[in-house]
Formats: sequence, structure tokens, C-alpha cells
Amino acid sequence: MSGLSIVHTEASLGWGGQELRILSESQGLMRRGHEVRLLCPPESRIYAEAPAWGLPVIAAPIGKKRLVGLKCMAEWFRKNRCDVISTHSSTDSWLAALAMLALGRPYPIVRTRHISAPVPTNRLTRWLYTRATARIVTAGEALRKELIERNGYPAARIDSVPTGIDTARFKPGDRAAARAALGLPADRVLVGIVATLRSWKGHLYLIEAFAGLPESVGLVMVGDGPMRAQIEAKVDAMGLRSRVTFAGNRSDVVPWLQAFDVFALPSYANEGVPQALVQAMLAGLACVTTAVGSIAEVAMDGRTALVVPPKDALALRAALSRLLDDGALRMQLGEAARAHCAAGFSYESMLDRMETIYRQASRR
Repeated sequence: MSGLSIVHTEASLGWGGQELRILSESQGLMRRGHEVRLLCPPESRIYAEAPAWGLPVIAAPIGKKRLVGLKCMAEWFRKNRCDVISTHSSTDSWLAALAMLALGRPYPIVRTRHISAPVPTNRLTRWLYTRATARIVTAGEALRKELIERNGYPAARIDSVPTGIDTARFKPGDRAAARAALGLPADRVLVGIVATLRSWKGHLYLIEAFAGLPESVGLVMVGDGPMRAQIEAKVDAMGLRSRVTFAGNRSDVVPWLQAFDVFALPSYANEGVPQALVQAMLAGLACVTTAVGSIAEVAMDGRTALVVPPKDALALRAALSRLLDDGALRMQLGEAARAHCAAGFSYESMLDRMETIYRQASRR
């Protein structure tokens, strides 16, 4: 079967699971013999990162919904053929849809929806998701159901394809060795979080919960983002600086996960199935999280994780305390979580499903 020509578009300037999904999916499909390219703003983080993943990247002024971006996109697709366009954010989805309309719709669009924020129910947005788009992909089943039930979009055209994780890479490791390599304390119990420092990831609630844990417990935050100054200020205001490590962005989070005792992700909005949570589970960590978005597809309370209400620091503290006090429960949840994620959220499974969707959309 011949390879496809796939063009991703991404307007976002930020950095997180959405951008990593584009890069990892593209890399995997290129290895399978497909031609994959990316259109994005030259000032975006993904533009700088793409070459390291082997992904050809084209600079385009599509960071905002402006005429210059529409003209650029239309001109590029007039000169460059492809089988399917894969869009990811609102801005680039609109620009791609209007560019295809102007060109007589030569190439089908697959719209991937990464977050659980509600999609507007107005007529223009309905046109974008139904008439202008051949297929819709969501990062979780709960997101798919909302588009069907709340927005009334045809179920047959919507697929849930959570981000797949490399199960051979994300696995339990030697905690002591990981801590030694990273310079983390060998004798301290560590709660960890890997997430972009955004408000809705719940870092501020995690700090409140952490403040009530014993002095022997440390907190490690891997990631960076727009909330860093506010998060650091809260840590300092509560007198926790000596117990909190800000690790910043890390290209390889595997050793950090292997260094933790417990993982926390207290998100309160916008989640699909978070990659970091699946990665932590594959690393065999007992996790505390919420049921926001599609998190419930991996975190089943008392079976694969402890699930607490969002924005509830006291419940979060109680769950963390329970895990820190019960080594057997940590092991039980960690093993169950790894087995569940290895069975349903593998990297190759994601590539299989996206490959099929792109072929169906392009009729090849």
C-alpha cells in the first residue's frame, strides 16, 4: 500500500501534550513510509523542536486569524499537493478550512480535538466541524461523546484516538539510581508532577495539599509555563521552598518518573487523556488525579488510581497521605495502572488508527 502525504497545521505557540502528540505521531508515520510535513508559525516552540524529530517544517504566519495567514495557506496548498490535511488548533483549522474552500476543496481535512473545552454550538462552527471537515479525531472518548450529544455532530465521522505512549520506554526503573543521576534526595519521599505550568493543571491546589504533608515529603514539578511565577510565589509564601524542586522542561521525563514515589495530576479543565498521566502509569507509579475530560478512561478510582474532585486541596491531600502511608496500595495501583495503559494506550495502536483515518479521509 502506497504512502500518504500528510500535512499538519498548528497555530499554537505554546508547548505541551498537543504539540508532542503532533511530533510523535508524525515521526511514527514517517517511519512507516508516509510523507509528513508541518505548517506552523516560525515563532512557535514546535517550529524549533520539529527538526529534532525529523519532521520537515514550513514557517507560516498562522498564529492568528488574519488575512495574511489565510492567503499564505491558500498559496502554499495551491503549489504543494497532499492527500490529507491534519489540523489541531482553532485558528489553523479555520484558516485551513477557508483556504480549501477558496481552492475548491482539493484536499480533505481531519480535525483533531485535543482538549475538553466545549465546542461552540453556532452555525459557523458547525460548518467547520461537519461540512469543511472530513473526519474529527478526539483525544478521548468523553470528548467524542460531548461532540455527539452536545453539538449533534454525526457519530460515524468522529473517532476517539488517545495519544499512544511507547510502553518499552516508559517503564518502572531503579528509583535510587534515577535520583542519584538527577541529584534528587535519596532519603526523601517524593510526590511528582509532570505538566506544563498552566492554571488548569492544578499546581496551586497541589501546593496547598502538599503543605499539609509531613516535612519528610518533597514535591518535584517537571515542566515550565505561564504560571511559573505565580506557582513559585505561592511556594515561597507558604514557606515550602526547601521541600519543592522546580525541574523546568525536560526532553526526557523517564528518569524523573522513575525517581518519584507518587504522581499527582489534579487538573480541573481541558484534558483529553493526558500523556503525562499515561506515562506515569506505565512507569508503575500510583497516581492521584481527577475525572476531568477523558481522564476516567485511564484513572479508575481504587483500581488504577485514586480519583479526587477537582479544585479540592483537602481531598487531594487525603489521597496523597493514603498512598504515602500504604506501600502495598502504591504497588497494587501502580501495577494495575501499567497493565491497563499497556493494553489500551500503546504508541503503535495510535499509529494504526490514525493511519486508517487518514486513508479513509483521503479515500486511498
